Amino acid sequence: MAPAAYKDLCLDAVDPLRLATFWSAVLGLELADTGDGDAVLRGHTPQHSVWINRVPEPKTVKNRMHLDVHAASVQELLDLGATIVDEQPRWTVMADPEGGEFCAFVREEPPAYRLYEVVLDAADHRAVGRWWADLLGGRCIDEGKDFVSIADVPGAPFEYLDVGTVPEPKTAKNRVHLDVVGDTAEIVARGATLLGEFPRWNVLADVEGNEFCVFPPS
Repeated sequence: MAPAAYKDLCLDAVDPLRLATFWSAVLGLELADTGDGDAVLRGHTPQHSVWINRVPEPKTVKNRMHLDVHAASVQELLDLGATIVDEQPRWTVMADPEGGEFCAFVREEPPAYRLYEVVLDAADHRAVGRWWADLLGGRCIDEGKDFVSIADVPGAPFEYLDVGTVPEPKTAKNRVHLDVVGDTAEIVARGATLLGEFPRWNVLADVEGNEFCVFPPS
């Protein structure tokens, strides 16, 4: 049995309501104001939730974790407030209203719910990919490329968690992170680092310093 279960996704924002309005339209999720300055996007299951949390610091470096989304067109994303960063043959790298990168995959008939996959940068994609696959109980697919794909993550509302090698090191707190349910001590024993303890959750880092939050089983 995997030591953790996927819970939901979190995005940092200087202006949570503005960013939540954008991502609600991009992902096909329902926006709810939490009443405390943050926002949450809701979907068919609790695992579809995306929390948009207020932070004081603006984005300063390329996101270490980003979302890949299905889209009807690049123009529809531009109309929502995105900008183009780079164009590739199969996808377009874009930025949300706060500069957070994401990749748009244009489909002839995109689904109503549009989160395709989550992508994590790494110095060693195989080591980090195996670690996350073991943590979440997913299947690590390694085809000898510069990335691995983690499929069949129980409860995850996306097709893959991709981990790819990049040349630049991690230099700032990730503005996109996962929440999981599990036992903090067991996850630390598997190589994670405890960064902070809070009343309802603990903040940990994976084997390359990527932050994630652990909630105890209910």
